[in-house]
Amino acid sequence: MGEGVDPTQMCRSLVNKVKQFEQLRTFADPELLVLFEDWLEELAEETLTLVNETGLRDATALAKQLKISRSGADFLLGKLQKEGRL
Repeated sequence: MGEGVDPTQMCRSLVNKVKQFEQLRTFADPELLVLFEDWLEELAEETLTLVNETGLRDATALAKQLKISRSGADFLLGKLQKEGRL
């Protein structure tokens, strides 16, 4: 065969892009987005309560208390500071 497009590779690529689209569409669902935002706000409120009750601002310790990752705790602390709530 001469140079050109490999139809098998094109089909694989198309199938992979459809799969990716379906996965991303799940995250873009407005109802899921609202649920995520509600959950994030609940975590923010729990973080504020812990900080106000204990004075604790260490991300590692907050992560253990909230049962989330350290980067999640860092994100929440930064979010609350940026919003002027902390």
